[in-house]
Amino acid sequence: MRIKRLQLALIHTAVAMTLVPINSTLNRVMIFDLEVSKTIFTLLAIFPYLLSPIQVAIGSFSDQHPILGYRRSPYILAGLILCVIGVAVSPQVAILISDNFTLGMIVGILAFGAWGMGYNLSAVCYLSLASELSGKDGRGKTIATMFTVMVIGIIATGITLSRLVTTFDLVALERAFIIVAASALTLGLIGLFKLEPRSDHSAPAARADTYTVKQMTAAIVENPVAKIFFVYLLLLLAAILGQDVLLEPFGAHAFGMSLEQTSRIVSITNSFTLAAFVVAGFLDGRANKKYVAQSGNLGVLTGFVIIVISGLTASLPAFYIGIILLGFGTGISTIANLSLMFDLTVPEKVGLYIGAWGFSNGLSRLVGLLMAGVVADLATQVTGDSMNGYLIVFGIEALMILTAAIMLYRIDVNAFQKKAHEPSFVNKVAVVAD
Repeated sequence: MRIKRLQLALIHTAVAMTLVPINSTLNRVMIFDLEVSKTIFTLLAIFPYLLSPIQVAIGSFSDQHPILGYRRSPYILAGLILCVIGVAVSPQVAILISDNFTLGMIVGILAFGAWGMGYNLSAVCYLSLASELSGKDGRGKTIATMFTVMVIGIIATGITLSRLVTTFDLVALERAFIIVAASALTLGLIGLFKLEPRSDHSAPAARADTYTVKQMTAAIVENPVAKIFFVYLLLLLAAILGQDVLLEPFGAHAFGMSLEQTSRIVSITNSFTLAAFVVAGFLDGRANKKYVAQSGNLGVLTGFVIIVISGLTASLPAFYIGIILLGFGTGISTIANLSLMFDLTVPEKVGLYIGAWGFSNGLSRLVGLLMAGVVADLATQVTGDSMNGYLIVFGIEALMILTAAIMLYRIDVNAFQKKAHEPSFVNKVAVVAD
């Protein structure tokens, strides 16, 4: 199982690697070097997440329609290929939007749409396969391995990009993106090799329990603690993920950082995120989950505040301190909140609540990225200074983290469990009627 666990991690890493050039290099090139509107870039960046609702349909379809006896591998391969195509084509978007906006947007939608479709197609299938191969007892180790290897892959990809593209040059940019795409495809193919056992393709898999958005909404609305946790996750993740497209262009604008330097930001933050995973893993079971989560949240909050101060004072050392705290705090917060998330489920409705928390995660990506681009552009227009646009967004994200940190104190696992096991009003009426 160790080999299969590593193979699953390689697939997870391969898909994540294809996003790094877009969110750590292309964003800087388009927003800073080519002066493309932040709103335009974030509209393209959120496009993949608009497609996320299809994951339910993809999972069900792959269950019922195996290909050559394989229920997951063909769909994972198809998704990976789409991700690779999307990242390989994306450098063309930067130039086309500057030269011919309409054509550039069409190509951008196709490129980001290909990546988004590939991500949704592959992610739901390799996570399903990971669950099936690991079994209930091995899922924790599998997920830990997958995320650890993924972070290492992101760090390596960021370093590679910083060395391949030291200054803005379209030829070098295209070459670097193709190298990342080819590397991701290679890792993915190694991961897929003899990973999934072939089954009798004439027998469809048993359909897992599925829930509608209405059912998930009802489960959240009826439980006060669930409502708080849903909003808590939304605010926290929107703030953390929203900065993803702005840090690199901010570094270029505020400190004159080169493309090589800004491409390394993702490696620096993820290096400390990886270190935080180790610390959070050690603290798991030894310290109160809410206290650990709060320490991570406050680390992120402090990071945002220091980044704002660095912009106001033009201090590059302060900026580096800010992104280090941002990365470390994110790692602590991620592990602790994942653990807390699993506590906020009930055995008979695991899929329902995990689906709800997953929905909050997807919604937060949309809200965070869109907010970052739109608010930054509006603030720039109102104040006449693009630096203010960045600082206002980082300030808003700090306030979102602070609000989430306050809400964490109101999340009571015992109260959640008690309410979750309590029969609904409809069930109570049904019992009385019987």
